[in-house]
Formats: sequence, structure tokens, C-alpha cells
Amino acid sequence: MKKQVSVAFMASGLLFTTCLIVANIVEQKLISIGPIEATAGLLIFPVSYIVNDIIAEVWGYRKARLIIWYGFLMNFLAVVIFRLSIIVPGSENFTHQDAFQLVLGNTERISLASFIAFLIGSFLNAMVMSKMKLLQKGRNFSLRAVASTLVGEGADSLVFFTIAFAGVIPNNDLLMLILTQAGMKTAYEILVLPLTNVIVRWVKRREQEDVFDDGISYNPLKISEI
Repeated sequence: MKKQVSVAFMASGLLFTTCLIVANIVEQKLISIGPIEATAGLLIFPVSYIVNDIIAEVWGYRKARLIIWYGFLMNFLAVVIFRLSIIVPGSENFTHQDAFQLVLGNTERISLASFIAFLIGSFLNAMVMSKMKLLQKGRNFSLRAVASTLVGEGADSLVFFTIAFAGVIPNNDLLMLILTQAGMKTAYEILVLPLTNVIVRWVKRREQEDVFDDGISYNPLKISEI
């Protein structure tokens, strides 16, 4: 018997992966939001946590685990291709090598920090969503969406900025950067929460799915359990 994947689930996975790859590219630009300095990744990276919430809420932790690993692998592939495209000699007609490398050439330390932070933050986000849904018996999606994002984004920011910038910038500035980024990303989630609620209700009706993760394993490595 063939296993079928719904269009909604496939679209969610594609959007999740796209957010990760795009966020990695634009992350290097610093932007100003009023008096606050942030990275341009703030414009899209929180969307990946919103999609993570939707997948965990509708299809459950096991499907979220699958999408997280696929997103990680596609992001890793993108980084490898970026590196290869920088290394391969350009033709005599290509005169923008420095700009090309500046945009696509994250350092090994930044890339490592990004990969580790993504995995820890995404799995914590999905796990909190799943466990709170069981405790709340499916009620109050908004509360667990915000709580899971606060935990996931908080862990993501803590791990990323610690690995990427510890010893490079003063500890006080590092702590402020972590708190600011986590707070702004959570605020992003709260602002779009009404839309997220509408999408979740619509997908549940369309898919006839509302998974409760009773008795499952939360081991991130058990990707065979889908």
C-alpha cells in the first residue's frame, strides 16, 4: 500500500526549508528596527517556527521531526553548493567574486553555530508544542504556540550567538543580543498569531487531522518513526 503525502503537508515542508535557506543568505545583513539592531534573518526565520508549530499541531511531533531533518539536510546541501561555487574559478567575464563570496561565504564558525542552533531550537519547539497539546487536551493553541516559540527561539539564539560570537564581542553585548533576538522573534510570533490560528483550523478541517502524540518517542534520531 502506497503512503500518500498531502499537498498541505508537502507545502509546509517546502516553506519550512525555503525559510531556512533564505535566512542563511540574508542573515549577514544588519538592519535597524527603531533603536534596535538586528539581522535581516529576522524578516523570515521566525516563519520557520510558525510552520514548525503548524506541523507539530496538525500532524504531530513525528512528522515535525521528519521535516526538521529534511530542512537541515537541504540547508546543508545549499551551504555546500555555495562553498563550491565560491571555490570554482570564475570566468573572465565575472567581475564580482568578492561580492559573491561576501554574500554566500559564511565562515565555518557561523555555519556550525547556525546548524547546531537550528536543530536544538526546532526540536525543542516541536516537543513543547506536542507535550503541551497533551497536557491541555488540545485546547488553547495560542498559549502553546507562544510558549514553544519562546523556548525554541530562546535556545536557538542562545546557542547560535554563543558559538558564533563568544570571545569576539563583550559578554554583556552578547547577552543583550541573545535576549533581543529571542524577544523580537517571539513578538513576531505573537503578532501573526491570529493568522496562524486561522491557518491551523483550516488545515485541520481540510486534512481531517489533529494528532495527539500519546506514547511516542521524542528522540530526535528516530526518523524512521513517521
